[in-house]
Amino acid sequence: MNIADYIDGINKKDEKVLSIFLTAGFPDKENFAELALGVLEAGADMLEIGFPFSDPLADGPVIQYSSHQAIANGVNLSTVFEYIKIIKAETAKPLILMGYANPVLNYGVSKFLKKAKSAGANGLIIPDVPLEEYDAFFGADQSLTEIIMLTVPSSSEERIKKIDAKSRGFLYCVSVNGVTGERQGFNEAAIESIRKTYELVNNKMLIGFGISNADSIKAVSPYCDGVIIGSAVIKKLTELTKQGNNYSAVFDFIREMKQACSGKLS
Repeated sequence: MNIADYIDGINKKDEKVLSIFLTAGFPDKENFAELALGVLEAGADMLEIGFPFSDPLADGPVIQYSSHQAIANGVNLSTVFEYIKIIKAETAKPLILMGYANPVLNYGVSKFLKKAKSAGANGLIIPDVPLEEYDAFFGADQSLTEIIMLTVPSSSEERIKKIDAKSRGFLYCVSVNGVTGERQGFNEAAIESIRKTYELVNNKMLIGFGISNADSIKAVSPYCDGVIIGSAVIKKLTELTKQGNNYSAVFDFIREMKQACSGKLS
């Protein structure tokens, strides 16, 4: 099943998709696969697994820290592919790789795409490959995985349509200008930008950046097919690591967010 069909199946149950971002090998290299499976069991519909990079330019300080820590833990792309294999052996839910162009170029784009597919990854997000460089970057290997593109609030209607035409799996709608991170809420301009984007696209659309609680999910739910939560989860993992790697509070948080995606929280 492709990602879009999977999302559609959840939407047909009157639920929004909950996609959770985790940095591969953070906070614990040895137990990351177990953590990822726990997140899925707690209610995440999909996982975005970030492969660490020393200069994650679209990320705020929380995810930057997790990326640097994962590198310090000795995580590399080979480690990431092994995580995908382990996790995929235990779940049919989509796993999406997310990271930056530099490590992929260094590894070799064609080799990377083939390894990602053979490991079991369902999709790929590389936020610093713009529309204009898409074909040159991915070349003839675009069919190996579903490559998900991003729009931002400043994207024109024409550009949104072109990005939507290239994106496969879903369209990643960046809700606000700036880097990843928790925010207090969305103003009217942000909601209007999201609404307009949703009306323009043919793909399923997930909203990321700034989704951190049930209220933010409720605010955007009418204008999307799902949400992506990253920094709020990474922040909780960072805090819990200091208390001895007990992740039960993270799982509780994910259960609550899935309830919000299902419209079950008042």
